[in-house]
Amino acid sequence: MPASPVNQWRWWLMFLLALVGAGISAYLSYAYLWEQPIICGESQGCDLVALSAYSRMFGIPVAVFGFAAYVVLMILLLIRRRASENLEAYLPLAMFGIAIVGVLFSAYLTYLELFVILAVCKWCVAQAVTMTLFWILSLLEIRSVTL
Repeated sequence: MPASPVNQWRWWLMFLLALVGAGISAYLSYAYLWEQPIICGESQGCDLVALSAYSRMFGIPVAVFGFAAYVVLMILLLIRRRASENLEAYLPLAMFGIAIVGVLFSAYLTYLELFVILAVCKWCVAQAVTMTLFWILSLLEIRSVTL
C-alpha cells in the first residue's frame, strides 16, 4: 500500500529537520574541535556557552552527540522508506525515543544557558527547536502507525 500524501509530506519534513539539525550540530562540533569562534551576530553568548564546562560530556562536545543523533534519525527515516511491515511499527518508536531524549537534553542545556551560564547560544536554541519539531512529528508518526 503506498504511503498517503500526508505521510509523504511528514517524512520529507522530518528528513529536512534532521538534515538541518545535523548541519547545526556539525557546525558547532567543527567550531569546538578546531577552536574556532562561533558566528553569533552581536551576541557573545555562543562562545560563552561553547567554552563552558557544560559543553562537554565524557570529554566529548555535546554537539557531537547531537550530530550523531540526527544522523541516526536520517538513517532510520531512510530505512523506513524501504522497511517491511514487521519493522514498520518499530521505526517510528525508535525515532520518537531518540527525539524525546534530544528534547529533554536540549531543555536541560537551555536551563543551564539561562540560569547557570547566563548566556544564550542562538545555534543551540535553533537546534533545540529543530529537535522539538522533529519530536512532534514523530508523535504523529506513532499515531498514524498505531491507528
